[in-house]
Amino acid sequence: MRLRTAVVAIIVVLIAGGGAFAVTHKTSPRPQQARAPSIPVVAGTVSTQDVPIYLRGIGTVIAYNTDIVRSQIQGQLTQIAFAEGHAVHAGDLLAQIDPRPFQSQLDQVTATRDRDQAQLTNALANLGRYMQLASKGDATPQLVDTQKAQVAQLQNAVKSDQALIAQAQVQLEYTRLTSPISGITGVRQVDVGNIIHPTDPNGLVVVTQIEPISLIFTLPETDLPQIQQHMANKTPLKVLAYSQDDKVQLDVGKVDLINNEILQTTGAVQLKAEFPNTAHRLWPGELVNARLLLDARQNGLTVPAGAVQQGQQGFYAYVIKPDGTVESRTITVAQTSNGQALIDSGLAANEQVVVDGQYKLQPGSHVTILRGKAAAEAAAQSAQQIAIP
Repeated sequence: MRLRTAVVAIIVVLIAGGGAFAVTHKTSPRPQQARAPSIPVVAGTVSTQDVPIYLRGIGTVIAYNTDIVRSQIQGQLTQIAFAEGHAVHAGDLLAQIDPRPFQSQLDQVTATRDRDQAQLTNALANLGRYMQLASKGDATPQLVDTQKAQVAQLQNAVKSDQALIAQAQVQLEYTRLTSPISGITGVRQVDVGNIIHPTDPNGLVVVTQIEPISLIFTLPETDLPQIQQHMANKTPLKVLAYSQDDKVQLDVGKVDLINNEILQTTGAVQLKAEFPNTAHRLWPGELVNARLLLDARQNGLTVPAGAVQQGQQGFYAYVIKPDGTVESRTITVAQTSNGQALIDSGLAANEQVVVDGQYKLQPGSHVTILRGKAAAEAAAQSAQQIAIP
C-alpha cells in the first residue's frame, strides 16, 4: 500500500510539472528577428542635360616647324646671343662669327670696282674725243673701234666687280646667325671660340615653333563616315587635348585635315589638329588624349561617374528604392567625361543611385544616405581605401 501510494504521488508531481512547463512554454514571448544594420552611402541623382558627344583617341604633339640653324660659312664664333630653352623671334641674332676676314674681302673687291670704274670713265672720255676727231677725218675708224672695245671691256669688268661685291656682302651677312622662325631654342651645340662649319651635322641650335602647334591622333576607321559628314558642312570640328590621365585640359583646337589613307596595320585613320598653344602646355613629342567634339545629345541622362560599376555581365549601378533598399540594375554607358557618365539605358530621370559605398552593398541592403560633410568624409575615406594596394 505504501509503495502504491508513493508511485501515485510521483506520477502526480510529474504531471503537474509537465503542465507547468507547457504553460510556461506557451506563454513565453517569441524573440523578434534582428534587422540588418543600415549601410551609410553617398547618393546621386539621375539628371537630364545636354551632353557633348566625343570621339576619343591618342595622339602625339608635333612642332609646327623645326629648323636646325647652321652656318653658311666657316669661321670662329665670337658671340652667343641666345639662352637655351628661351623664346626667340624670327630674325633675332643667335650667334656672331668673326666678320673681319669677310669685311676685308668686301673692301678688296670694292676697291677693285672703284679702280675699274675710274678706268671706264677715262675710256668713255677718250671714246668721245676719238669720235669727234673721226667726224672731222682726223682719227681712223680703227682707233675708234679699239676704244669702243676697251670701253666694253671695262664695263664688263665693273659688272663683274659688282657681282663680287654682292657675293662678299652676302658672306659678311652670313657672319650673323639669325633665327629663321619664332620659337623655342634647344641645346647649344657650339661654344664661343670654336670654329663652326657648314657641314656640322647638329648645327648651332635647333629652333622649334610651338605657337601654333599640331597634334596627330588616330580614331577607328568606323568613325570616319561621321567625321566626313560633319566636315562636309564646312564647320570646323573642335578638338580638346587632355593630359594622359585625362584630368587636365591642355588646349582647344580644330581639325585641319584627315589623312588620305587608312593605316592597314591598325585599321585607324589619322587626323591632324591645330592648337594655338599660347600657354605652351603642349610640347613637341608629348603623348596626349584627344577628344573630337562630334555632336551634342539633347536631354541626355547623366550620373556621377562613381555610380557606374563593372561586373561580369557589364556595367551596373545600385539604385535606391523608396523603401530605403537598393537594387542592382544593368545599365548601358555611352561615354564618361568630366566626372559624368552618359547613360543610354537602365536608369530613369530623378532616380537616386549610390555614388560611393558600393563595396558593402548587395541587392536588398538597407542604406542611409549621407549628406554634406559626412558624405565628403565618406568619399575621401573610400578613395584612400581604393588607393591602398
